[in-house]
Amino acid sequence: MKIHCLQHLKNETLGNIGTWVTLKGHSLTKTLPCEKSAFPDPAEFDMLLIMGGTMSVYQEKEYTWLKPEKEFVKKVIGMGKPVLGSCFGAQLIADVLGGKVTRNRFKEIGWHRVKAVAEENSNNEGKIISGLPAGLFPEFTAFMWHGDTFEIPEGAVRLFKSEACQNQGFIYGDNVLGLQFHPETDRQWICNLIEDSGHELVEGEYIQPGEEMLKNEHFLEGSRKIAFSLMDWFEKKCGN
Repeated sequence: MKIHCLQHLKNETLGNIGTWVTLKGHSLTKTLPCEKSAFPDPAEFDMLLIMGGTMSVYQEKEYTWLKPEKEFVKKVIGMGKPVLGSCFGAQLIADVLGGKVTRNRFKEIGWHRVKAVAEENSNNEGKIISGLPAGLFPEFTAFMWHGDTFEIPEGAVRLFKSEACQNQGFIYGDNVLGLQFHPETDRQWICNLIEDSGHELVEGEYIQPGEEMLKNEHFLEGSRKIAFSLMDWFEKKCGN
């Protein structure tokens, strides 16, 4: 499978997702919209990944590449391609699908518990869209670093929630997945993010110190397992 990635931070790695891509024998190409790289023809790839970023999707004046990126993502979704976004990537997908993105009540940074929610919805044709299969990812600890949150777009199904953020994930149809948390998180990924955005580690109800994030090695292993399971499930759901 050919996978294309939209990356918004120069020293960002794909972490666990990159490892999954390699182990599965898939190919990977990247675009950095902030460097004004040209977007590829969607016919050239089979799946689109949209990664995180320190910007907000409503900052189109500050980040002039945002509008063209949204147009590209909308085109890819319209073609029925599998699309997966994490954190900023999920917010961008929600925005493209008509869901409002706003500041969350709390900043959520560090390791936090995520719970699956059992919901279903119907699309414009009246077809029932289901969420996760019963018993899949019922509750787990995931890494967060966000201050914004998204509305669940019309026609999408909410999948996950956390104590500080009620909308932690959604699926639209069978091929568009948005995750507020970061399944890609491995140790190097956290170190890079602390280097880029460590100024955000202030006192807060849902903000953990950097040392605490890095010492929880068992959470890193859990993150890897969740990432691999989620990617396997999504790949199968999309028919790839």
